[in-house]
Amino acid sequence: MANIKSAKKRILVIQTKTERNKAIRSKVKTYVKGVHAAVEAGDKAKANEALKAAISEIDKACSKGVYHANTASRKVSRLSKAVAAMA
Repeated sequence: MANIKSAKKRILVIQTKTERNKAIRSKVKTYVKGVHAAVEAGDKAKANEALKAAISEIDKACSKGVYHANTASRKVSRLSKAVAAMA
């Protein structure tokens, strides 16, 4: 444990940010699972809706710095490819 007051504060700030990032990542994973479930079920309309929502969440996570831009782009690409393959 740190002895310096500023270092103790940084530890608390890092813990807060870590919890926030975990929550955002978890939310993105939930939306991605929704897309995969719709694709598995073969429901094209539901898959497109889920894809739109998932892309929105991924973009939000990217803008907040939780995901790198390339990672977000890769996730969107793979989801779009999975939905397009249903046709």
